Amino acid sequence: MLGNMPHTAASALFLREAELRRGIELLAFGHAALLRAGDARLAELGLGRAHARALYFIARAPDATVTHLLGLLGVTKQSFGRVLNELVARGLVESRPGPRDRRERRLRLTEPGRALETELFELIRARLASAYAAAGQGAVGGFWAVLEELVPPEQKRLLASLE
Repeated sequence: MLGNMPHTAASALFLREAELRRGIELLAFGHAALLRAGDARLAELGLGRAHARALYFIARAPDATVTHLLGLLGVTKQSFGRVLNELVARGLVESRPGPRDRRERRLRLTEPGRALETELFELIRARLASAYAAAGQGAVGGFWAVLEELVPPEQKRLLASLE
């Protein structure tokens, strides 16, 4: 329910501008609300959302290369480098050389990094689980289907690497 408005089914004319705009707005507001769940904890630590995203994907793909993580995060090497350097300096992430190529860097969360990532995930998980429960199984499946169609084909391979 949005404010006093009940959930409404999508119009049979769901490709009209009004319905597409509503989808964009709901996606933007929902995404922002979901991420705000961890903002206070991140602020306490002097970290931001970029740090949380990096921790999440490093947790999901332990020992991934920096190149692989750049693809998952969709960021430049320079912007990821700043975030990664801070996470390493704080002892939340460790960087190891690759097994065959010593220049390659493999990333993994340290124990404190795992604890922080778990804490942040739980804050977001609770909010998302509540929304899933309110919407119901069928709606969740439909939501996933729409989101999967938004993922560009070249990134679907990266997404599949997390499953």
